[in-house]
Amino acid sequence: MNPFLLSSLLLFSFSPPKKVQKLHQRILTLDTHADAPINMMKPGFDVGKAHDVKADGTQIDFPRMKRGGMDAMFFAVYLAQGPRTPEGHARAKADALAIFDRIHSALKQYPELAELATTPADAYRLEKAGKRAVFIGMENGYPVGQDLSLLKTYYDLGCRYITLSHFANNVICDSATDPDGPLHNGLSAFGKEVVREMNRLGILIDVSHISDKSFYDVLALSKAPVIASHSNVRALCDFPRNMTDDMIKALAAKGGVIQMNFVSDYLRKPSEAHRQALTKIRMANVGRIDAPALEAWQKARTDSVKKVYAHERATLKDLVNHIDYVVKLAGIDHVGIGSDFDGGGGVVGMEDVSEIENLTAELVSRGYSEKDIAKIWGGNLLRVLGQAKKE
Repeated sequence: MNPFLLSSLLLFSFSPPKKVQKLHQRILTLDTHADAPINMMKPGFDVGKAHDVKADGTQIDFPRMKRGGMDAMFFAVYLAQGPRTPEGHARAKADALAIFDRIHSALKQYPELAELATTPADAYRLEKAGKRAVFIGMENGYPVGQDLSLLKTYYDLGCRYITLSHFANNVICDSATDPDGPLHNGLSAFGKEVVREMNRLGILIDVSHISDKSFYDVLALSKAPVIASHSNVRALCDFPRNMTDDMIKALAAKGGVIQMNFVSDYLRKPSEAHRQALTKIRMANVGRIDAPALEAWQKARTDSVKKVYAHERATLKDLVNHIDYVVKLAGIDHVGIGSDFDGGGGVVGMEDVSEIENLTAELVSRGYSEKDIAKIWGGNLLRVLGQAKKE
């Protein structure tokens, strides 16, 4: 075994000190990007029952959220980008509505464990009640299609942020990673209408995944602060999905936050062979075949690549290095947590939601105060959520 990996595993085989555990329980913890609905849509998966990451690979359920002290998570209504056609948009809308329904059904099934949250006050209320707060975000504006009225539909179902695009361009804006390059040179004309309507409704605009030009277009147009729900620092790991120093500073100047992603290859630069293997998977067939088939194809191949390059996997220390960087660059008020658990997230030292206390321990070890840790773990994002509605 790689010596660095072994030492990291040994480091996190022990529970954090009692004082860290107590601090972790005192603060409100919030994660802005969790892909639990991917598993919730699978036959037989029960989010109200405890699972084992080693047994089935899943990272989130209500019992593990409670065990780890995770108070609130944004469950993502995620759709991979498919054809930009009326038929593709209709299919995406139907699939999105089915995911919303599954989230609401689970909350109705387990009212003693979790409830829907849509405001900062909900998060704090549910924390005091000992329940998990489940917010809803939408990853990829694809289900909006070209119908602006659907934003209100999704808002009414609980959606409080929308990641404007995913790995490929859509009708709203350009993606950071589309293999064909830009389509609109930033936001489309329709995308500008989407930004204005999201401001009016109070849906946070999420700039993770979108191109640099799209990012600056959003920042110039939005009246409200914007978020990057699951992104990292490009200076530490050079990948188009991550944000440059200038982007992070501009996001902060607008009052927004960048939420740290736990995906290894956005935290620690993989070898060139590893990067090429992942890029080939991500780019192949994007936008050319329907979303469910694309997701299955990508997951199978990505899992195989991860096994080959397991020795390169990022650690909890790599993650906190990104937090440190943002704090020094933009200040403590502009960084948070967006794990991407169940969507590729997870580092050595924090394999699922039950182990998030280890992140608090690492922050304590680096000298962060309880006040600062509370900001990172949820306070910053809830502040911005409270500012989302701008007529």
